Order: sequence, then structure tokens, then C-alpha cells
Amino acid sequence: MKIKNIELRRVRLPLVHQFRTSSHAKRHLEHILVGLTTADGTVGWGEIASPSGPFFAAETVDSCWAVARDHLAPIVLATDWDHPADLATAMAKVRGNQFAKAGFDVAAWSLWTTERGVPLSKALGGTRGHVEAGVSLGIEPTIDDLLEQVAGKVGEGYRRVKLKIAPGWDVEPVRAVREAFPSVPLHVDANGAYGETHVNVMRALDRCGLLMIEQPYAPRALIPLAALQDRLETPICLDESIEEVDDLATALRLGSGRILNIKVSRMGGLTPAVRAHDLAVEHGMPVWCGGMHEFGIGRAANVALSALPGFTLPSDVSGSDKYYARDITTQPIVSVDGQVEVPAVAGLGRALDFAFVQDSTTDRWQS
Repeated sequence: MKIKNIELRRVRLPLVHQFRTSSHAKRHLEHILVGLTTADGTVGWGEIASPSGPFFAAETVDSCWAVARDHLAPIVLATDWDHPADLATAMAKVRGNQFAKAGFDVAAWSLWTTERGVPLSKALGGTRGHVEAGVSLGIEPTIDDLLEQVAGKVGEGYRRVKLKIAPGWDVEPVRAVREAFPSVPLHVDANGAYGETHVNVMRALDRCGLLMIEQPYAPRALIPLAALQDRLETPICLDESIEEVDDLATALRLGSGRILNIKVSRMGGLTPAVRAHDLAVEHGMPVWCGGMHEFGIGRAANVALSALPGFTLPSDVSGSDKYYARDITTQPIVSVDGQVEVPAVAGLGRALDFAFVQDSTTDRWQS
């Protein structure tokens, strides 16, 4: 298969509610759509869901735009491939830049499954018709504001609630949520904001009945994470630490965590995400699919991945309306009683709302 044309679009959408983490706050998202077109006119779409600033990872929208246009696009145009994994291998000569690669990889899977008339989830190895949806909530101005947010999402049926934490906003709000919602599966996400001097905070959180403590230490702190895991009953979940499958192999050997958050964007696409899933399952490590506030294209890819058998915990595949008043696809992702349907049609199962995308585009490039 050869790609005849590549289109990149920077698309900006406002968030319905400000989202704050340990490092920054955001009121809008700008992602890059990647369109791959073959000679016969078949198109596959992917999404580069990098943050605007270098806080979660080193990549930004600007860096992804440059790498996608100047380095990945020429490789993709020059590659003759039979399977999306072939294209992933060709792109591997570009070091890092996983978010940028993910947009092309998802577009390739979308194109490949569309041409073959196969649902994306089935092509990846998915076995479920529905996936359990969790929801991620940011840092709020007050504990009362946080409790209001949790109440709303629990009322909508979400099967798990994740709370963002940071030094100074951790034990007290988490205890308040746990006391108000004693039976709700609850976990916290630090985005690497803590260090070895914060062991007492981690031990206090350990007594809050949590499903997991996600990425308490910095991404490369795999040895300190292993030492912390030995001191906690609550499983540590690895997120930013795992950018490549080799990172997961190292973490498994060290015992740096007991749960894996697989993010399609962070790992460079669906191809490495499936490999990470398979390795985790081989070692008995539960996995779930994390999100980067994806628009409808990236969110559909996450839903398809979450249908794989190793995804035994609720994933961050909340409905599009959690983040956006209007999504870029004609059919938004919908959560009903905490479950999201896995499309049974060919490809991603979502079509772009081209008129809305056009109105929301801030820049465009075409090969």
C-alpha cells in the first residue's frame, strides 16, 4: 500500500470545564488531525493529541507539527507497506516523538481496516462489544467544588473516578471524596509531582482505599518507584514512565508498579500499545487505557483498544460531552451507565464532521 497524499490540520476546541493538573491548567485543546489518502481515494484519519506545553511530555503541538510535516510525512510517503506495523517500523528511525508518530499510526490502522471492511477493535484483537468507562477529574478550587464534580460523574454512571493530585492538594481532598463516596472505585494521579521525600503522603493515601496511585514519582524514577511499591499495599500505576515497550520490560523486572496505563498517544500509536498490552498480560499486570482529552478520532481509537482482553479496569474513555460541547465527529462518543459501545463497523467507526473541522482549523498543511 502506498500513501498518495497526507493532510495535517491543527484543530482547536474549547473545554466545557477547566482542567487542572499538578503542572498546569487548560481551557481549550489544540490537536493535529492526520489524514492519509491512497491512490483510490480511501482516507484514514488519526489524531496527534499532544499537550500545547511540555508538561506531561517533551512534545508540544508545535514540535509535533514540525516533526509530522518535515520528518514523518516524507517517510510515510516513501514507504510501501502491507500492514500498519510496517509503517511503524519505518517511522522508528525517528527517535522519540511518540505523540507525532501516534497520529500516523492510528491513521494507518483506520485506513487499513476501512479498506478491508474490518472493525478496528477486531483487527487489534478486541473481544468486547462494550468497554467500562472511568472519568478523570482535575484539581478544583475547593473541596466542595470537587465533591460536586464527583457527584455529577457518579450520577452519570461512570464506573471509576480518578482524581488529579499535587503537593498541597492530596490527602485532604481524597479523604473527603472517599468519605462522601465510600463504595466508588477511586484512584489518584500525581503526574510525577512527588518524590522520595513525600513517602508519608503516599502512605496516608495508601490508607484511603484506592484502586491505584498513578505515577507518583517522575517518569524515569523506576528504582524509587519500586522501593515505594514495596512499602504500599495500594498498587502503583505507571503512566509517563512507559513511553516504549522496552520501558515496560524494565519496569516489570524492577517491580516499579503493578498496573499499567496504556495511552495510545504516549506510546506512539496502536501498534506499540497492543505490544504493551500483550507483554503486560503475559506478566499478569492489569491494564487500562488512559486518555489525553482526545477529540473523536483519538477517542474512537482508545475505545477500540480498550476492547482487548487485558483491559480489565475501567478506561478513560468517557463520553465526548465530558470535555467538549461539540466533537469533531458526526457521532460523538457516548457513555451510557458507565459503558461505551465498541463500533462493529469497518475502520474507526466514526466519520469526521468536515464542516465543523473546517471551522475549527487553525492551520493546514498538505503534501
